[in-house]
Amino acid sequence: MNRIFFGAATAALLALPFQTWAQEAATREAPTKDAGQKIIVTGNPLRLDDAAAPTSVLSGEQLAMRRGASLGDTLGELPGVAATYFGPNANRPVIRGQDGERVRVLANSGASMDVSTLSFDHAVPMDPLAVERLEVLRGPAALLYGGAAVGGVVNVIDNRIPKSVLVGLSGAVQAREGGAAREQAASALLEGGGNGLAWHVDSFWRKSADLSVPTFEVTNDQGAVERRSRVLNSASQTRGGALGVSRVWQGGYWGANLESYASQYGSVAEEDISIRMRRERLALAGEWAANGLFSTVRAQAASTRYAHEEVDATGAVGTRFTNRGQDARLELVHRPWATGLGVLSGVWGAQAESARFSALGEEAFVPTTATRQAALFVLEQWAITPAMQLSLGIRAEQVSVRSEGDAADSEPHFGPALERRFAPRSVSVGATWKTGAANLPWQWHFNLADTQRAPASHELFANGLHTATGAFERGDAQQALERGRHVELGLSAQWHALYFKANVFRANFRNYIVLMNSDSETVAGAGGAKPPTYDYRGLPAQLQGWELEGTWRLPLQGLGASGHELELQMQTDSVRGDLDAGLGAGSTALPRLAPQRASAALQWRKGAWQARVQVQHAAAQTRVPSNDRPTPGWTQWHLQASHSLHWAGGTSDKDLLLFAKLQNATNQLAYNATTLATVRARSPLPGRGLTLGLQLNY
Repeated sequence: MNRIFFGAATAALLALPFQTWAQEAATREAPTKDAGQKIIVTGNPLRLDDAAAPTSVLSGEQLAMRRGASLGDTLGELPGVAATYFGPNANRPVIRGQDGERVRVLANSGASMDVSTLSFDHAVPMDPLAVERLEVLRGPAALLYGGAAVGGVVNVIDNRIPKSVLVGLSGAVQAREGGAAREQAASALLEGGGNGLAWHVDSFWRKSADLSVPTFEVTNDQGAVERRSRVLNSASQTRGGALGVSRVWQGGYWGANLESYASQYGSVAEEDISIRMRRERLALAGEWAANGLFSTVRAQAASTRYAHEEVDATGAVGTRFTNRGQDARLELVHRPWATGLGVLSGVWGAQAESARFSALGEEAFVPTTATRQAALFVLEQWAITPAMQLSLGIRAEQVSVRSEGDAADSEPHFGPALERRFAPRSVSVGATWKTGAANLPWQWHFNLADTQRAPASHELFANGLHTATGAFERGDAQQALERGRHVELGLSAQWHALYFKANVFRANFRNYIVLMNSDSETVAGAGGAKPPTYDYRGLPAQLQGWELEGTWRLPLQGLGASGHELELQMQTDSVRGDLDAGLGAGSTALPRLAPQRASAALQWRKGAWQARVQVQHAAAQTRVPSNDRPTPGWTQWHLQASHSLHWAGGTSDKDLLLFAKLQNATNQLAYNATTLATVRARSPLPGRGLTLGLQLNY
């Protein structure tokens, strides 16, 4: 079914030009790229702008100032978002205490098709330098992207397939240098078009040295305690680029792009191992206005080739991981239907993914597997009144995960070939309503969801030593669906210069798949050593927490400070997780949860100048499983300043942003509680670092 759907979506995209030549001839004039800009959440198929919903968006100057070396680094300060932090290069987002298979990283709403969920030392092959916009959808609002999005979705958005008319030439250049890793980075893009044709080309490059940190003590591989001021084997070099082209007309577009990503970075868990990664992706996408029942049709399809090699100090390849897959998605937005009690708007859709994963070599702890998924989904929103809206989302999937077992010429390891089939179902109901007076509007958001997730290949078939975790990991081929129920309540308010937003949530899982220390006899590893054995088990679990953020524009005009703007920004979040291990001694803490966090920033602006002082605090994380150790709390100060210039010239406006950032100004030693315990002691958070940069748009 996956191949049929992928082929149908691809055929629809390729056939689209023949359907649109007549439309294009009749509507030669179309909106320019800068027309009608609106802040919307494109990760939501209905393109909703729900202020109380648990979503965050980074773009423009805000994204430029927050860009880090990885997605986790860039997003880690958002409410409810942390990072796994396997050193400075392999950081995957953690959303509301959930990571790995429960957080989906998307490329323009399409699958990333990497292996970053398999191991903490596997990076996400996306560089923030090439990103124009980042969207984070937290909680059940993301269920339309599958059970693997139960924690949330990170949607990475670029313009590599142009969606609007481009007149003449435009582009952007970024460059930055410095920081605790002595990073050097640059990117450039160029776009142009005419007569309904638009094209895009971009390139980026990044290089960093071993991360500088405050002096700390660590036990080295020989068992001796030594003092260090750098995270050994954390240097990296990354490069990539893309070429895209589109046919654009009033009411739609279709296009394609080819992108490439290559990176080499050290594994901080193994000081003589580096990872050499490469990914190529061919994507097709289109959107067009339709007649009849549906007003808008969106389709996309992609084919991805991913590989990475783990290389030792001699240059020999120990293990090679590959993942080749295809994904396709179709969304049909129907016209609003007037009912006796309001207006019904909605989107119907289908999605398919197919991937073949293999790991060959010394550290292949998962067999070659093939995973296929096909899904149908619907999202309907019922506007009863302008102040009251209800929503319903349903997704039904068919998932198959097949292990090819042991090769004919290998020793018995994974057993015979085996296939498991699952049929996850997820449903979400929600409500949004506005209350309060006109000068103090309140907006409420409520959501209930029941979700199911099919186990991943490693949760089913793993059976081997995983060096990154320092344990022998075993899956369970009879693993059942992961099932959970979720509730959340959100509130936002805007009163003159004060903005406030809060969300509280709770998730109860009847079967939460987690890697647990095994009671069985350990399995001998290389050289006769017996590392601890961990099993993937499904157990009851609960996650609950809250997120709070607000801004207050301080009144300065009456103090004689004409033209000055001063804004206080504050946020805090917390998550608590408990696991019923069935051991008769009550619950235990879920591993790798971020502690309660809080930050406050004072931001000043006058004309083109801006400055910001931020204090960031993480409490000590003392609720940890028995096989982990508490992480001490910390407080860091960050400073930044920027100057922007804007001028008109030629056919477009131009702007230049110059900025400086001083991170961890007091050089405070800090550790990340969401980091794997075996790596945390080796890889503290970055020390003091000054970064200088510029961004030119023309």
